[in-house]
Amino acid sequence: MADPPSPTGVGSPIVVCADEQDDVDIDAARWGALAEAVLRAEGVSGELTLTFVDPAEIAALNAEHMGVDGPTDVLSFPLDAASDHLDGTPVLLGDVVVCPAIAAAAAPDHGGSVDDELALLVVHGILHVLGHDHAEPVETAAMRERERVLLSENHWHGPVPATFQQEQAEQEHDES
Repeated sequence: MADPPSPTGVGSPIVVCADEQDDVDIDAARWGALAEAVLRAEGVSGELTLTFVDPAEIAALNAEHMGVDGPTDVLSFPLDAASDHLDGTPVLLGDVVVCPAIAAAAAPDHGGSVDDELALLVVHGILHVLGHDHAEPVETAAMRERERVLLSENHWHGPVPATFQQEQAEQEHDES
């Protein structure tokens, strides 16, 4: 399996982060900083949007873009590839949309805590924007390993907590 392409642009990564939901109190600046750190760790520059939405909004996006009814935890929408911007103009990497309410519901049986679940979803969404996938077992293993490394370095700043799990039923986790 070849490594996914890593789009690069000119300069440092830029993350535009917005909290458009009221279900779970989050620190948008903190999650934006995590997203920037992950992009730097992946050697990527360009612009990414990270938006936190309520279940109704993510359900609408899930239906429109994935053809799946109901809310999900994270959706990723890759935009530009680096080769589209060889002239030095900024690369628009894509959009990651996270639903904190769905994350909070899944956290006890998945990430362990709401904080760890949100961190996983941010990292997972970014890796999808950068070309990673989990359609095949080999891809899944590689993506999960990269998630653990990025979370250890940029979220926990140490080893993976014993309560953290990455296994989750696919019907609960759809993204484009």
